[in-house]
Amino acid sequence: MEITATIITLNEEENIRDCILSVQKVCDEVIVVDSLSQDKTVEIAESMGATVYKQSYLGDGPQKAFAVPKAKNDWILSIDADERLEPDAIEAIKKLDLHRSRHGAYALRRRNYVGRHWIKAAGFYPDWVVRLYHREKGGYLPRKAHSRVESKNIQRLNVHIEHFTYRDYTHWVERINQLSSRDAWAKYQKGKKVTRLTPALHATGALIRKLIFKGGIFQGQDGITVAVTTAFHAYMKYLKLLELYEKQLKQENSDEI
Repeated sequence: MEITATIITLNEEENIRDCILSVQKVCDEVIVVDSLSQDKTVEIAESMGATVYKQSYLGDGPQKAFAVPKAKNDWILSIDADERLEPDAIEAIKKLDLHRSRHGAYALRRRNYVGRHWIKAAGFYPDWVVRLYHREKGGYLPRKAHSRVESKNIQRLNVHIEHFTYRDYTHWVERINQLSSRDAWAKYQKGKKVTRLTPALHATGALIRKLIFKGGIFQGQDGITVAVTTAFHAYMKYLKLLELYEKQLKQENSDEI
């Protein structure tokens, strides 16, 4: 099929092989944009026929958009290295008549896993994500954190991709630390204002949203886990943002002396 898969990577040697094998079932081109990995990610990707571009990290949206002008096809399948197309998604994509499609993009259901445990609670499923889109009808928003594809006339396909989000619960906490730092920096660059109350307010709001509005309180251990980790992520993100402004103020005061 005339689809180009685009994958962004950073030290994904454990994931990249299976990811590429998955998309090669529906794509005739695979492009990997690598953020200067220190492992064998690039070597593995190239050995499987992918075209690799090395690019220091530009932020989520800009990094995912980097490969699009280099693609030979108009239809883009954007997928993360820790995601896989499930058999139902592969069959559904193969049946699409993309040449005559009136849709600008297609969204799929995503199953999020911790290890081999599928987390369904508190909004983790169905987690609709746009992964297949026509580059002249849509694309990633230029957000440096948590970007998404914006397109007109998005069609939902009742099929799935697997997302091996975390290896285990320790990895979950490690990722919160990494992502909260990234998100704080993105907000700092945008000039997002913050007070000492902001971390607690956002964490409380996230906890209530996941426990009550997303029903986590009624969904057992998984529901509680999603609510608590989401609140922790929100708290650390804004706490780190506050820290960045405090460092800036300290530097400005030092420069005045």
